[in-house]
Amino acid sequence: MTETTPAAALDVEEAGAVLAAEAARFASFGWMRGTSGNLSVVLSREPLRLAVTASGRDKGELTASDVVVTDGQGAAVGPGRPSAEAALHARVVRLTGAGAVVHVHTVASVVMGQRSPAGIPFEGLEMLKGLGHPTHEVSVTLPVIANSQDMTELGDRLEAALRPGMPAVVVAGHGIYVWGADPREARHRAEVVEWLLELALARG
Repeated sequence: MTETTPAAALDVEEAGAVLAAEAARFASFGWMRGTSGNLSVVLSREPLRLAVTASGRDKGELTASDVVVTDGQGAAVGPGRPSAEAALHARVVRLTGAGAVVHVHTVASVVMGQRSPAGIPFEGLEMLKGLGHPTHEVSVTLPVIANSQDMTELGDRLEAALRPGMPAVVVAGHGIYVWGADPREARHRAEVVEWLLELALARG
């Protein structure tokens, strides 16, 4: 499990603007095609409240108002409909102390999740420092879990799969979940994890 220390809380409008900008960046990479993927950021801890990207919206065209506030179980506490996976975002936050969660659908994550269902090992790579390791001389495994439409079941699988030094999980046939202290750190980590996946894919 990778614990984080979240940055100062945002209000809903600020959070919406941040998530819209992050979604546009990921969409430009082709990681959030159509309406796929979802992002979240913690608004408060007590009680736990998250801003989650609204369901069914083109992630390259989000505005600051395209977010829904949810509780610590991922249920909406304001107007709008959050992603169906908001409950998993909330579970990640509760488990890891993260301040932001990224879920994107990338080709490399889908292929590698199917190719390596027991997990994807990485060792001796400079890019691992982008996940918080002080040196490249480490060995880590990116966990892979089976997909489910039941967010409680999927959350249980994610909890069981958490590994020290790896703030991410691949959901087989689906995509990746990556988290960090704030949206910027979550973004940086997502980009590093995707780079690692693309490397593994290129290695065959």
